[in-house]
Amino acid sequence: MWARIEPSLPPVKGAMGRPMRSHRTLIEGSIYRLRTGCAWRDLPVEFGPWQTVWKRHARFCKDGTWDAVLVALQAEADATGEIDWNVSARSTIVRVHQHGATAAKSEVTVTAYTGGSVELQRIAG
Repeated sequence: MWARIEPSLPPVKGAMGRPMRSHRTLIEGSIYRLRTGCAWRDLPVEFGPWQTVWKRHARFCKDGTWDAVLVALQAEADATGEIDWNVSARSTIVRVHQHGATAAKSEVTVTAYTGGSVELQRIAG
């Protein structure tokens, strides 16, 4: 499995400075954390310092390394016919809440995801 994702990862040795820890150990730590649902601080010591595992995981999220790994694995699986791209979506009826059933059609209720209050906005036009 490692040979399949290693080409998508950035080099361990940068232009200057000491080399980073092995990608393999830190990726195993990230996978362990995601699989078990534990906190970063509760990672076993064999994966290295939890701060290092977290920083590498966050860096790979920001610079698109995880996206590149996913694309490479999907391309390889698609080439061997392991992926079925047909998708079936199930449609269901969603009922309106009792307080929203009588709202005027010119008003839209918007809830802020930041924990803010509910505000009404008029639809332009």
